[in-house]
Amino acid sequence: MNLTKYLVSNLYGLEMWMVFLLIWLFIVSSQSATMTSQLQMEANAILNSGWWNTSDAYFNISDRCTWGDISCNEAGSIERIIKYSSTTSEIHFAALNLSVLHNLEILIVEGIGLQGIIPKEIGLLSKLTVLSLLNNSLIGEIPPSIGNLRQVELLDISYNNLQGSIPHELGFIKNLTTLSLPHNRIKGEIPSSLGNLKQLEVLDLSHNRINGNLPISITNLTHLEYLNISHNFITGSLPSNFEKLTKLQVLILNNNYIGGAFPISLTNLSHLETLDISHNLLHGTLPSKMLPSTYYETSIDLSNNLISGEIPSHLGQFGKLNLSTNNLTGVFPQSLCKVYIVDVSYNCLKGSIPDCTDPYHIIFWNDETYIHNRSNNINYDVVIVLPILLILILAFSLLICFKLCQNSIKNKLANITTSTKNGDLFCIWNYDGKIAHDDIIKATEDFDIRYCIGTGAYGSVYKAQLPCGKVVAIKKLHRYEAKVPAFDESFRNEVKILSEIKHRHIVKLYGFCLHKRIMFLIYEFMEKGSLFSVLYDEVEAVEFNWRKRLNVVKGVAFGLSYLHHDCTPPILHRDVSTSNILLNSEWKPSVSDFGTSRLLQYDSSNRTIVVGTIGYIAPGKFFIVLYSLIIAFSHLILIHNMSIHHPSK
Repeated sequence: MNLTKYLVSNLYGLEMWMVFLLIWLFIVSSQSATMTSQLQMEANAILNSGWWNTSDAYFNISDRCTWGDISCNEAGSIERIIKYSSTTSEIHFAALNLSVLHNLEILIVEGIGLQGIIPKEIGLLSKLTVLSLLNNSLIGEIPPSIGNLRQVELLDISYNNLQGSIPHELGFIKNLTTLSLPHNRIKGEIPSSLGNLKQLEVLDLSHNRINGNLPISITNLTHLEYLNISHNFITGSLPSNFEKLTKLQVLILNNNYIGGAFPISLTNLSHLETLDISHNLLHGTLPSKMLPSTYYETSIDLSNNLISGEIPSHLGQFGKLNLSTNNLTGVFPQSLCKVYIVDVSYNCLKGSIPDCTDPYHIIFWNDETYIHNRSNNINYDVVIVLPILLILILAFSLLICFKLCQNSIKNKLANITTSTKNGDLFCIWNYDGKIAHDDIIKATEDFDIRYCIGTGAYGSVYKAQLPCGKVVAIKKLHRYEAKVPAFDESFRNEVKILSEIKHRHIVKLYGFCLHKRIMFLIYEFMEKGSLFSVLYDEVEAVEFNWRKRLNVVKGVAFGLSYLHHDCTPPILHRDVSTSNILLNSEWKPSVSDFGTSRLLQYDSSNRTIVVGTIGYIAPGKFFIVLYSLIIAFSHLILIHNMSIHHPSK
């Protein structure tokens, strides 16, 4: 009886073990079948994607884990795809079935011309930590499902053709340290949800079409080291608490429409190396203490704004400070000596540049000139050798100048003899000393109609390439006009004025010819032609956006200000019109046509009859006021457009 019980109990235990074994075998086989099915789906996704050249004789899908651009885990499942080149002509993002790549951790596809939209299935890659799609041809919008990638640390979709707005779901990716979306066509406002990315170190949204204000939530990104939102349409004022970003090294906000006062207290940004808020509408004064930095790499650029007041008397020792093209007043403070390179051109500063004696190199730019001061550590070998070398160089230079002067006198005498004999007057400020009247005639084929680029009431303008390769514009008066004494006086007046003044916003005169049978002037060639022709050309008028128009008004104002205040005696143009403002290939303006100009004598009543084009009048300070009004008007237009697109605001 005991034996029977023993056998029954043992058989029962054996049966239980058999059941457990069967269950285990079932689980293992199920997992194996599942893994086999997973690997097969991944293989099919690779085969059907078109991302790889399956027609290659060496192509073997079974070897995919050994390819240079695919890596797998121990089970053979794909966990990395890294492609920097492609063997196929067209690759579409949506052709790759992302829904089966459950174990994918890194997806880097850069510079292979990837086309199409970013599929919403991208949000299924729950293990993804790195997503880089830069320098491709992607279009469409950033899918909101991308916010499901909660493990992603780096997201880079720069240099594509993405449109739409930045989805607020990006603020859900709490592990994100780098968000890079520059050089796209993204529009709309920056979502305030980005302020939730507390681990973010790099934020680059530059070169897009983003508008609206900078959200104050950006200042919550206390780990931020690099912030670039330049070349957009950002308006409003800067947040006042940028000093919270104590780890910030680079802050770039240039080429926007940011207004308001300059609120940033730089004293707390001890790690700041680059600050660029140039080409905006900032006004107000500079902070009393600019920067407590001792790094020569530090660069601050606040140029092309409306900042006024005086330069602070306390500046840190840093590398570069650009305050050009503002409304700064006062004198040059001694504190500028603490900066390695300083640009304060196109302001209203007075007095002399400070005499810097500190042992480092300082450059000051002021109104297109610069003074280069450099202190030297005493080296007695240099003290002895340098003067001797300078004397030798000076003697050699004087010898060359003497020889050149002799040749010049001979040439002038020969020219004077010829000119007097024929009653001609011809002069060219040339580049190689060999340009002559015949070169002009040859370059235009005796002023053939093929070279004519414009005709006015008093003459025609021709485009010609001189033997030295320089392209110039030649303004030739009509033959019957050349016989009228009034136009002869106008001609001589323009030559006199343009030969004595030099400014980057006043057209350059290279030469002229005054003859009883022919009269012409040789100017620098302005590729865009007159402002009048640009405004009345539908295509160019669209490209001639508000920013370019403001810069043109600014440039003309500087040119006229130079004529009125920096020339002795002052010069009144008396015919400032859109036809007399020329634009080069970079949309930079130059004032032209000084035939009706008048020298303003201080000892006279300064009264004159109204001359020039009907409807225009010499502007004086009116043009400066007009420039300010245009800036305000453009700002109102931007606000109006924002209210149309965002009526709730």
